[in-house]
Amino acid sequence: MSGFLLGILGGMGPLATVDLMEKIIGQTPAQSDQQHAPVVAWNVPQIADRQQALAGTGPSPLPQMLRGVQQLNRAGASHILIACNTAHHWYGELAAASRAPLLHIADATLDSLRPQRGERIGLIATQGTLDAGWFQQRIAALGGDTLAPSPWEMREWFVPGCYAVKRGDLRGGGELLSRLAEALTARGAARLILACTEVPPAFAAIDSPWRKVSVDPTLALAGAAARLWLAHRDGGGLT
Repeated sequence: MSGFLLGILGGMGPLATVDLMEKIIGQTPAQSDQQHAPVVAWNVPQIADRQQALAGTGPSPLPQMLRGVQQLNRAGASHILIACNTAHHWYGELAAASRAPLLHIADATLDSLRPQRGERIGLIATQGTLDAGWFQQRIAALGGDTLAPSPWEMREWFVPGCYAVKRGDLRGGGELLSRLAEALTARGAARLILACTEVPPAFAAIDSPWRKVSVDPTLALAGAAARLWLAHRDGGGLT
């Protein structure tokens, strides 16, 4: 491997971690097992709830996430991916504590999205991700506009839909989250960013029609990771 090893800081939730790993495989052209990227995942879900932490109703997940980053560095990770959008709130602290560079999911997403000037992009995300503004800032820099859910839509559709997925009810979560997607497109969103890692598996579970106008940040992050691997693999980095 000549020093190349993708590390995944996961467990937020476990399904999102597996989803990212599967998408890295799907984004990697390979003729054999040996041509796929080497990956090590810290899929330990005993991490404090990110949404509750940012709402001030629960402890910070940072200590557990720092431990995960430490373990990935010890394992020899050359690059680290965070399998959770909201966890990027602590990206600065995690990156500062890591020898291996961390890819940012919003950067990967906007590289994939490329909004047109004046295009309205709907954002489905946790309140913490919405408040942080990573996606809105990057969309605005490229000339696009962002549509966010209303407080009512967050309370009635997003939050219960997200937690339905976390407890294994993908279909129920998908139905609720699809209502939010419909509302955003009705208000003028030309495309949607599914900026919560629970949303893409939920949409897939019900084959939601809104997948056709959606950008999946998990898939974008997987694509960025696969390109790093292909540059290494096909550039002669394998020994």
